[in-house]
Amino acid sequence: MNLIFHTLDNGIRLVHYPLPGIVAYCGLVINTGSRDETPAELGMAHFLEHMLFKGTRKRKAYYVLSRLEDVGGELNAYTTKEETAVFASFLKDDYDRAIEILHDITFNSVLPEKEIEKEKGVVIEEINSYRDNPAELIFDDFEELIFAGQSIGHSILGTPETVRSFSRQSLLDFASRNYNTDQIVFCSAGNIPERKLIRLFKKYFENVPVNIRTFTRPEANSYKPCSVTRKIDTFQNHCIIGNVAYNLRDERRLGMFLLNNILGGQGLNSRLNLSLREKNGLAYIVESSYNPYWDTGAFSIYFGTESNHLEKSIGVAMGELARLRTEKLGSVQLSKAKNQIKGYLARGYENHESLMLSLGKSLLIFNRIEDLEETYRKIDRITSLELMEMANEVFDPGRLSILIYK
Repeated sequence: MNLIFHTLDNGIRLVHYPLPGIVAYCGLVINTGSRDETPAELGMAHFLEHMLFKGTRKRKAYYVLSRLEDVGGELNAYTTKEETAVFASFLKDDYDRAIEILHDITFNSVLPEKEIEKEKGVVIEEINSYRDNPAELIFDDFEELIFAGQSIGHSILGTPETVRSFSRQSLLDFASRNYNTDQIVFCSAGNIPERKLIRLFKKYFENVPVNIRTFTRPEANSYKPCSVTRKIDTFQNHCIIGNVAYNLRDERRLGMFLLNNILGGQGLNSRLNLSLREKNGLAYIVESSYNPYWDTGAFSIYFGTESNHLEKSIGVAMGELARLRTEKLGSVQLSKAKNQIKGYLARGYENHESLMLSLGKSLLIFNRIEDLEETYRKIDRITSLELMEMANEVFDPGRLSILIYK
């Protein structure tokens, strides 16, 4: 992969992937998310992301939104537990316009008081709509369960009480503390000469004042398995079974992705989908997920089923976990599993917006970019014995937690 890198004196880094075509992508990835909030700030990273679009020193909210849309582009953003991203897709001739608006909203937002009060209502409605969807809410509740008392366990959205308490000054303080220049990457993918891109990068970001991070995140360091059942008025029972898992820096992370994909990943041929849905007709939605974080990770199985099928469904799911702990994959099974995940990775590389953000996140976390061929080689080196060892560690019945909505 032919990548271009550049670092400014203030610490902001650039990574660019030259890409043919008339559509281009760029964004800022900031190493700040909900886990960087104090108890009084729950939901603030996400709320601040919303407020970036509400006006700058030289633009009202309408003109922020129209800056790229007027020329057929799009401006967007997201917040996770560990990062905030603002990004754009646009025609390649509008690179200057796209980079300028990203700089403007990230470093010149004025956070108008009236807009803050309006946005509180919007975000509280977002929280309420989330609470009305148990199939989504249960994931947040589960991570709060397994990371009890730790910032990594809190919901990205916060609570209505914390959101109502936000002020303009508290948002400015949060941004000043967390939007550190050495924790920001500008990522790009598109058809632009290298010299022009670096010139634009310097033009808009070189004069951002130096703001080096002086704190370190408290590490997630405690986990106790538990089983919790909550009464909720739903047609289905919802169930999550899971455990803490490997962090982003763990060499076993890629093997865990492979193991998770075999168990309940994207494919309809995953073991959980075949056993719970296809063979037994117990569930419509069944999946497993693995989310690695900076210092920890979370693995979970989720399914929804009728109340009279709950115990049987749990038994089937536990049976699949037991198979992966006790039955080593054969060479043909392992080869198929590796080819499947390689295909998913290759398809992801063809989604250029997703690739652009992935490049930014990789540089932010690892200070390097691993190309697809290098990742393939690592996948090829994973053995059946290693997968079984991981399964015995992460899928150990004595280490699993269960959360049920009834």
